[in-house]
Amino acid sequence: FFIILSYNFIIGGNMKKYIKIILLFSLSIILFGCDKKEDTLVMVTEAGFEPYEYIVGNNEIVGVDVDIAREIAKEVGKKLEVKNVFFDSIINELNSGKADFAAAGMSVTEERKKEVDFSLEYITSKQVIVVNKNNNSIKTKDDLNNKTVSVQGGTVGETYVSKNFKNAKVVIQKKFLSAAEDVKANKSDCIVMDELPAKELVSKNPTLTILDIELVTDKYAIAVKKGNTKLLNTINKVLDRLMKEGKIEEYVINHTS
Repeated sequence: FFIILSYNFIIGGNMKKYIKIILLFSLSIILFGCDKKEDTLVMVTEAGFEPYEYIVGNNEIVGVDVDIAREIAKEVGKKLEVKNVFFDSIINELNSGKADFAAAGMSVTEERKKEVDFSLEYITSKQVIVVNKNNNSIKTKDDLNNKTVSVQGGTVGETYVSKNFKNAKVVIQKKFLSAAEDVKANKSDCIVMDELPAKELVSKNPTLTILDIELVTDKYAIAVKKGNTKLLNTINKVLDRLMKEGKIEEYVINHTS
């Protein structure tokens, strides 16, 4: 663009005209960028984790985490934008500055603490095993050894199975729906995933069931880029209020009833 303008300037000699165009063009870019940055708070998530984040209607992302995010945006006086990516891309979205915070049913782990800062923990969940109803081969968690286990990439389920069941074959999928298809087609023996999304998954896939075996309990928090203390303090303030008011339990009921 600037090369063309320079060429026209040299040929036509109308210096004031083209300088004015350049300045107006540059100013419009600056103002557009500032407006978006100032007025919008970007939440990054993976919208395949019902009831925390999922898609309804015309690609609208809703869920417990989205309800919480709206309260955070309201607190800072900004519009909320929800960005949907693969789960294993979420931390990169934060650290590259493409998103302000992540709310995605994210478990607090020591590995993640090295990459991002976490808020207060606001949900306690547990990892469970989902199987076909006619699968009787898994009686205890130790039976996961030598089994084919589908998980969502980047989740606690993936980490837990890979670390604790060295002889298991781990199939990593981008979405839990793909993991469910693995099990339904007998390509995998089971899925390891969080309890609430597992209940939603089973309710929509009647051939699947959740085994009465608790693997590990974990807690969810909201993540921000390391050092973003101002936003983190605001998020903690909102979470503290919502927990005291019983709002988070209310959100869960709204998205599971």
